[in-house]
Amino acid sequence: MAKVERENIGWIDGMRVLACFLVVFSHSCDAFVAQFNNDYGTFLQGCALGSLVRPCVPLFVMMSGVLLLPVRGTMNEFYSKRLKRLAVPLVFWSLALPLAFYLYLNFAVSSNSPFIDMSSFTWEMALRKMYTFIFNFNYDTTPLWYLYMLIGLYFIMPMLSAWLEKATQKEIKTFLYLWGASLFLPYVKILAPFAGYLGVFGNMNILGECDWNAYGTFYYVSGFVGYLVLAYYLVKYPLQWSWAKIAAVCLPMFLVGYAITFGGYVTMQEFFPGNYAYLEIVWLFGGINVFMMTFAVFVVVRKIDFASSPMLSKMASMTFGIYLCHFVIIQMGYDLYEVLLPGVPAVVKIVCNAVTVFAVSYLIVRLLSMNAVTRRLVA
Repeated sequence: MAKVERENIGWIDGMRVLACFLVVFSHSCDAFVAQFNNDYGTFLQGCALGSLVRPCVPLFVMMSGVLLLPVRGTMNEFYSKRLKRLAVPLVFWSLALPLAFYLYLNFAVSSNSPFIDMSSFTWEMALRKMYTFIFNFNYDTTPLWYLYMLIGLYFIMPMLSAWLEKATQKEIKTFLYLWGASLFLPYVKILAPFAGYLGVFGNMNILGECDWNAYGTFYYVSGFVGYLVLAYYLVKYPLQWSWAKIAAVCLPMFLVGYAITFGGYVTMQEFFPGNYAYLEIVWLFGGINVFMMTFAVFVVVRKIDFASSPMLSKMASMTFGIYLCHFVIIQMGYDLYEVLLPGVPAVVKIVCNAVTVFAVSYLIVRLLSMNAVTRRLVA
């Protein structure tokens, strides 16, 4: 399969812009979802919209599969190009975001932000966040978890590519079936205790996972790698479906996935109030419900005959930068619309915030892209 050239295909540009906006929209919901202990109505509004956009990150990963598989050139060439592209932004934004949060929360809103615990945003904490990024992301750099994960996918893509180019359609489908089975594991883990499972020495993981082994049965065929392979498969063997068949398959698929995502999150909050580890299970990107929504969106956007547009391509080229910088602007938007729209339903504030943050982030990235040095921070 020839490598897809993004700039020549409108649907890829459209998918990238859509995925990026859905990420911004998702983070615009978070502060309202977190109100489950304070304002249940606000929680439900945030949860309903947040559940709707869960395909955001899987769509981003699928675009990596479309654009980078099969890998061309040597393994060293691929690593050098891709990892260099991620290393500079990862370091810069790991330093810049904690500083931006500190300056904004301590000097712009004067400790009056209703959405955040100010004790975590002292200068000492900012400094700690700025050097401990070598271990992991933190609250200020929440979106950067994706870069750590993406580096891992880059490590395996040359080997994966070599297999994909030799594999038959049936063999790739076999892998996707195995990956599909792994999408049910979060729910098996939930239900196992109700069936009498007591864990292993206090560890409640399943299928071989325990305190001394994180690599269970499906570890090597689960997670985001499946979205890479799925994207490759759907491009190499495109679905020849009419709009009628797409509607008959994808609409119910999306609605059922959404019902599980939203209903499951609300249910988990009732059974495990305030327990984020359990709350996140139905929002996991590696769950069957989110896959159902993602597949439906991908197929529909792939079917739409987007005309190649310089404006759309330009916006698509900005999505990586928007992803990197938007999180602190989200916080500003929370506070802004709390002042501008007091008493207005959370749904309205979320939509306003998402649109505003996406636009402001785009302008910031556009400015940074005008200089050869700062361009490396967002591209």
